[in-house]
Amino acid sequence: MFDWDDLKIFLAVARVRKVSSAARSLGIDSTTVMRRLARLEEAFGAELFEVGMGERSLTLRGQELLVHAEATESAALAAVEQMSGEVHMLTGQVRLSVAEGFGTWVLAPGLPDFSHRHPGIKLDLITASGFLNPSKREADMAVMLARPQRGRLAVRRLGDYRLHLYASPGYLERFSSPARPSDLRGHTLVGYVPEFIFAPELDYLDEVEAGLEAKLRSTSITIQHRMIAEGAGIGVLPDFIGRLDPGLVPLMADRVEITRSYWLVIHNDIRKFGRICAVAEWLQECVARRALLLR
Repeated sequence: MFDWDDLKIFLAVARVRKVSSAARSLGIDSTTVMRRLARLEEAFGAELFEVGMGERSLTLRGQELLVHAEATESAALAAVEQMSGEVHMLTGQVRLSVAEGFGTWVLAPGLPDFSHRHPGIKLDLITASGFLNPSKREADMAVMLARPQRGRLAVRRLGDYRLHLYASPGYLERFSSPARPSDLRGHTLVGYVPEFIFAPELDYLDEVEAGLEAKLRSTSITIQHRMIAEGAGIGVLPDFIGRLDPGLVPLMADRVEITRSYWLVIHNDIRKFGRICAVAEWLQECVARRALLLR
């Protein structure tokens, strides 16, 4: 048998991924956390965490225990609510993997409201190159550009968005405005670094005109936006970036339009957890606020 209180410590470490942070949140010392985790691992006869890059990530057995521990916690909170009428605040950590542009321009404006509504949820927005994979439990949730074809995942479409060519007035005064896609061959183009495009949906220029190549390149859409806004060249931007910048001019909007979709991906084991549902609901609200730019 094991001590049920050890599950509380296990959950804290699983959510924040660091013993010191878990200890602070629980109001105990790190030595106690380590001792209780060791006791839990001995009770189950399995290692629950592996250490790497300064963090503790769940092993396969740890992931299995997490599902049951979360269910136990939810059942306990529900019992307290039913018996006492007290509504418990949602707590815990959620790691959300998103594309940089979506995180910066669509989600960031809504973060103050989310934090106010759910002060007990610690939300990590991960915008590293390439999406973290919920199927491998690298992230709890992800907003991806393509629907995953395999894995124990709950997937739903968040919405579509459009992309167009943009330039600054200063650039167009110096070099004139292209009238057709083929004219872009005579212009400086801004785009992604081909070797570091982590999703084929980000490879726009070939859809505009076969064979086009960017001269000024960055892995960051935010840097691309700044280069275009400063007059360095012409580039493809999502409308939720380009249309929100009054200093940019859309080009050939009736001839060049690219459509992409955002997909919300959640590991099936945690899709009904309260904090996950709260973040999913907030994501849908953020997209709805940008509805004119996303459809």
